[in-house]
Amino acid sequence: MIRTDLIAPIGELLRRQATARGGAVAYEDAKRTVTYAALDARTAALAALLQARGVAPGDPVALHLPNSVAWVEACFAILRAGGIAVPISIDASEPERTYRLEDAGCRVAFTTDAYAAALVARGLAVISAGPGGDFAPLAPAGEPPRDPEDLDATAFLVYTSGTTGRAKGVMLSLRGMLWVNAACWVPIAGLSADDRVLSPLPLFHSYALNLSVLGILAAGAREYILERFSVSEILGLLGRERFTLMPGVPTMFHYLLEAARAAGMRAGSLRLALSAGAILPAALNRGFEDWFGIELLDGYGITETSTMVTMNFPRAPRVMGACGLPVPGLAVRIVDPVTDADRAPGIEGELIVRGPGVMQGYWRKPAETEAALRAGWYRTGDLARADPHGFLTITGRLKELIIRGGQNIAPAEVEEAVIAFASVRDAAVVGVPHAALGEVPVAFVVPRDPATFDPAALLVHCRGLLSAYKVPHAVQLVTEIPRTGSGKVMRFRLRETLHDPA
Repeated sequence: MIRTDLIAPIGELLRRQATARGGAVAYEDAKRTVTYAALDARTAALAALLQARGVAPGDPVALHLPNSVAWVEACFAILRAGGIAVPISIDASEPERTYRLEDAGCRVAFTTDAYAAALVARGLAVISAGPGGDFAPLAPAGEPPRDPEDLDATAFLVYTSGTTGRAKGVMLSLRGMLWVNAACWVPIAGLSADDRVLSPLPLFHSYALNLSVLGILAAGAREYILERFSVSEILGLLGRERFTLMPGVPTMFHYLLEAARAAGMRAGSLRLALSAGAILPAALNRGFEDWFGIELLDGYGITETSTMVTMNFPRAPRVMGACGLPVPGLAVRIVDPVTDADRAPGIEGELIVRGPGVMQGYWRKPAETEAALRAGWYRTGDLARADPHGFLTITGRLKELIIRGGQNIAPAEVEEAVIAFASVRDAAVVGVPHAALGEVPVAFVVPRDPATFDPAALLVHCRGLLSAYKVPHAVQLVTEIPRTGSGKVMRFRLRETLHDPA
């Protein structure tokens, strides 16, 4: 059942939770805790401060803060003032940060003391969080927050991961974002006021913004926000305190499983783990569930659809390696990328999506918007196939498809084979130019022990699992696989390090 009662203005949700559970903890981090009553009051005061600084309805306001309670407060304050929240990673490079600020047209920013001077020098008005992660002292609101009721105005400008190059600003409405909670996180994952969530996700990313920020408020849950992903910190918290739900991306679960096995540690009080952001290998899914004894539910989401498109359901039949069934209320098709003809079950095609969460467009990029949105359908650019029961498997990206001598190779399929090799800690597969074949797959591998790793043995292993044309043409050892905050491989960065392996 879609919980339409959760789709409401931020001010209304805050007042609702403050009335129902005002003294209950809403969000906490290593430095601060805030109750629902205090969250309502503090975000009202911050919204009034933004309004006094000249923020008008529809003005973009930058969120350049580390994961923290302050991040959540600033986000809600922007929405209560009628502004557009523009999340920017605290780890963004100076050119990345500058590009987003200028592209969005931000004149006001929330940040930390460490970045305040640099942003002021660029002409921005700054509201800074101090060393304690707090905006205090906050004077009582001089005027009430605007608390706009229009759920369909642009509320968020979330920049794409930049896996293929320069990021684009995705325009998302509050209705679309909260609809995902109403259709997915609450009815499917069971997120409720009884949950205490442990979130290592980067809040500037749409997955975390949807679940770890908006979802907690909508459900009235409690959440501990990690400043950044840390295996040792997660294991310590799970061992000492009670948590019921943990979201993550596949890379996080991979390293968490390895460390937990080494330490002989289980899942404590967790009832469920959720994975999205990148393809979850079936072997990792099985291994995690076998070790921890809880379900790790995989789903597929993208920024342009306000996150979730498909999800596996708890305590229900699943297909390991598949990312589940379409979220209720969404229309999903798999089509021929050229003709738009629908593909039969089992046949790969481009995944297209229509529904309440689909973006309003790319900020100030009408040509890119027109190419991505056609008759209400968002062209994901992702390749997928569906089985006869409707379970979807993401097989790769149209632009990442490797065409070797006329034969198509999905990097994800080769990666799953490479990662299954015991000596591999992490890996990614990239198509690189080849004089005779056009392109060939190359495996970039993070070995468990570089001194003893045998690339030839890896290739023998791959030949036993893959057709000959899919076996990596070469193996290159690296110290890490570059990924976005959502866990997606930044293949273009790997490709830059190796050319023509002829």
